[in-house]
Amino acid sequence: MDRIAFDQIIKAQDELISDLGVDVWVGMEPTFTRRLAETPEWLSEALGSEKLQYAYALLKELCKRQPGGIVLHTLGRQYAGEELPRWSIGYYLARNSQIIWEGPPDPRLVLQPEDTAPARTGNIETFWQALNDELNQSLWQSACFKVEQGLRYRLLLRCDGTKPVVEIHNKPSLTRSSVHESKIPRQGLTDDLAINGDLLLCLDLDQADGADHCNGSVVLELPEMPGVASFMQLLRCIAQAAKLASLETLELQGFPPPVDASVAWTTITPDPAVIEINQAPADNAANFFAQCELSYSAAQAVGLHPYRLHYNGVVSDSGGGGQFTLGGLEPLKSPFFRYPHLLPRLVRYFNAHPALSYWFAPPYIGSSSQSPRADEKVRESFQELSLALEQLENIEQPEPEIIWRSLSPFLVDPSGNPHRSELNIEKLWNPYLPGRGCLGLVEFRAFRMARSSQCATAIAVLLRSIVAMLSREDKITQLVDHGAGLHDKYALPFYIRADLECVFNDLHHAGLTLHDALKTILLQEPVRFIGKTVFHGCYIELQQALEFWPLVGDVASQEGGGSRLVDASTTRLQVTIAMENYDPTQLDGWELWLDGYHVPLRLEQEQQGEVKVTGLRYRNFVPSIGLHPAIAPRNTITLVLAHRGLKEALEITYHEWHPQGLPYPGLPEDMEDASRRRSQRFTTAVIPFQGFEQAKNPPDAAVTDYCLDLRRLP
Repeated sequence: MDRIAFDQIIKAQDELISDLGVDVWVGMEPTFTRRLAETPEWLSEALGSEKLQYAYALLKELCKRQPGGIVLHTLGRQYAGEELPRWSIGYYLARNSQIIWEGPPDPRLVLQPEDTAPARTGNIETFWQALNDELNQSLWQSACFKVEQGLRYRLLLRCDGTKPVVEIHNKPSLTRSSVHESKIPRQGLTDDLAINGDLLLCLDLDQADGADHCNGSVVLELPEMPGVASFMQLLRCIAQAAKLASLETLELQGFPPPVDASVAWTTITPDPAVIEINQAPADNAANFFAQCELSYSAAQAVGLHPYRLHYNGVVSDSGGGGQFTLGGLEPLKSPFFRYPHLLPRLVRYFNAHPALSYWFAPPYIGSSSQSPRADEKVRESFQELSLALEQLENIEQPEPEIIWRSLSPFLVDPSGNPHRSELNIEKLWNPYLPGRGCLGLVEFRAFRMARSSQCATAIAVLLRSIVAMLSREDKITQLVDHGAGLHDKYALPFYIRADLECVFNDLHHAGLTLHDALKTILLQEPVRFIGKTVFHGCYIELQQALEFWPLVGDVASQEGGGSRLVDASTTRLQVTIAMENYDPTQLDGWELWLDGYHVPLRLEQEQQGEVKVTGLRYRNFVPSIGLHPAIAPRNTITLVLAHRGLKEALEITYHEWHPQGLPYPGLPEDMEDASRRRSQRFTTAVIPFQGFEQAKNPPDAAVTDYCLDLRRLP
């Protein structure tokens, strides 16, 4: 869609939300990959030889598009078995286009990896003394000293008017090593000195070798700062001292910076198969779209993509997901606290509408996935969640911690992990997560990486609108027990789409009607279409349905890692048949056959008329580690569409791979090439057919209300 038209549409939706007086900030974690690369770091591993190089290239593009910020090297995630935290590169920028950094650039922004000549660094002693002087001439009190190892030049400062006391024997933490050289403690990263008002700066020349570093550049490690105002003041002192010392480049590292609504803090980090951008939150969808445009265009400029195209034409996301986060201007102004009953309503609403859990989700869904629903755990937990919601409803103005304590035991995965949950509230008001637990945030994790900035923004508009609606009225008063239908009925796109239409209808009745263009984008976002054809006025269509994969292997030992082993060898298709003119009388006589078995079909009603729908579940490969070793895979699915009034029938064959079993010349060049390969795998032929009398019904064990499980056929 034309960008100007799209801007107008989302601004109109922003105005509808603003008119309700609801303030909802939204952030996203877009993930990008090298879609033509097949090395471990772009397929499964978090770290690798290329990722940091691409991260710096991506950072350069972001800085070009949004200049005026400062680059900070901080700490990324650290999982069990990893010796050190992963790298994280941040970009700290004042909002409203205010310039906040006038010091020298980070060396990676001005030097290429192949450069061998060091930048003119000036004198480290001069910079050290100049910084000490600048601090003492401002509101700070500073003292300089040296240590023998690590970053040798040090400054201890305070901002409360008292002179800092350098007593290394009494304060061994004054000689501490870099935070980048130690594991993150179990209780989280904390600055023991800063807790008591002592702020330690550590600096030296970067003596590291290799393409990822620039020899001779000055490195300055920052402490944990108490607030944005003091951090800004410190940055001004650093910039002035660097100017006096004639530094051409300066690398800033250490603790993450303080953040409030006046600054935008964006980070770039590695994750399995992808590079992740943690976008700074935006106060409305229009500004969110502008941020997405920056991220997506910068990624494209350096050869990174938000999706993958597989050899057989299948389109998947980048492999890293694209979660969204909602909150407020500041923690206590979060909509989840301004409207204390909003979060319980949201829990019930998502429970009642599986479309919000599954339509936009990555391929791996269900109880053992990265984003399980609250009702995908044990029965007892779901029953207790119902009681917890009732209790919150009985409290007129529940405090933030009560909301978090009431719901946090239930918004977790089956192992109790609060990070793996469809609605993640570990940063809502969690006093046990130092520094970042009480931010008033809810993360929505059941989202694959959107293929474009417009797709991502349409989802952000949908989420903001749902939150605005529920802040004003309750749509669902009780939890819904979907039972077996949750993974049977809602595995099929037909029913998920119908449920999403119900959400659109709710928004319409709440005065938050989504523009048709937004609904079209939302309904077309997942690429599930396989093929469609018409035979004697009856059309048949195949779509990729959803599947719920189980964990395998030693599950307990995998829990602390960044990824877990699943058996992904089962897949599911949706088959839909209908008449071109939607004549129910004519539709009555059409039947579907597979391997000589009659395929049960459900008669359903859609906007145009009656259709028949079912799912087909089967194994499509044999995993090296998995379940059911005796079940053979199917490389093809052959269906026969027949009518008792005809002597011919249509044979439809879906091929998992190339129809002739040939190798593909390489990965698809683009979306059009991928579409051609998918269409080649959907073949049809007219055949003579008189097999109605010989047809068999499938065994009862193979048939559910919405699916035929081919793994159970004899």
